[in-house]
Amino acid sequence: MEGILPLLKPKGMTSHDCVFKLRKILKTKKVGHTGTLDPDVTGVLPICIGRATKIAEYITDAGKAYEGEITLGFSTTTEDSSGEKLDETIISDEITRGHILEVFQSLTGPIIQTPPMYSAVKVNGKKLYEYARAGIEVERPSREVTIHELTLLDDREVFVGNTISFKFRVKCSKGTYIRTLAVMMGERLGYPAHMSSLIRIESAGFTLNDCKTLEEVKELFEEGKEKEFLLPLERGLYHLPKYQINDKVAMKILNGAVLTQPDDLDYAKGEPFVMINENGRALAIYQVHPVKEHVIKPVKILVIDEL
Repeated sequence: MEGILPLLKPKGMTSHDCVFKLRKILKTKKVGHTGTLDPDVTGVLPICIGRATKIAEYITDAGKAYEGEITLGFSTTTEDSSGEKLDETIISDEITRGHILEVFQSLTGPIIQTPPMYSAVKVNGKKLYEYARAGIEVERPSREVTIHELTLLDDREVFVGNTISFKFRVKCSKGTYIRTLAVMMGERLGYPAHMSSLIRIESAGFTLNDCKTLEEVKELFEEGKEKEFLLPLERGLYHLPKYQINDKVAMKILNGAVLTQPDDLDYAKGEPFVMINENGRALAIYQVHPVKEHVIKPVKILVIDEL
């Protein structure tokens, strides 16, 4: 059994919890997720089964999209609704739609984020949330992420109230903390804020429409209908360039050969691309050699059963 299972992650479970449960349901150990989702976050979590575990890192690297809600008026220890309340300010002035859109525009493109203390980022070999639970504040490394698109999902022209909440959609690069983005929105609007809800609506080209729940997967597996929840490995590589080869070259690729760069292959050095056969099957991931001229080298062989 192999392929990609777009799972509708339920609220209250970690990504690892989902993997553990699926190993029991599918009776296989070769199961891996493609990047963590916080327990309170629901939505698209691509799960790799069997041979597809080889491409998990490439799915993780692909873009993501979320729909969330920000609440202005108070911040929390975790930057979301699960944390304890920190700073609190009653909102006495109205906030206009135009002001919110200006803030969204200022946060679109490359931005610098500092990961929240309650996160799985490691500092000195220890996860930040472990420091946070021990009450220890440590210096956190900032990182550049990219906000591709930020959309306001609210048609009000004026926002008023002691606290104000509104929904948004964001398309972003890997490594983006939406919790932190909500806090940044609040800072630029002049108020403490937190992310009050979040759902991932897309990951690596997989959408909510592709997803199955754990209960649906269990039922389909017991009925022998794996094809109804497993998608081809190739779906997880949609965002990488493809290069088609004939059967003669395919045998060399399956043996992990370093090859002369074809004249019609013009990718940047180090850029991964997928070698596919005439039937569109992904055989391996290659890259233009980072040092040697006119040479391509294998990064990962995806098919071994045809050797």
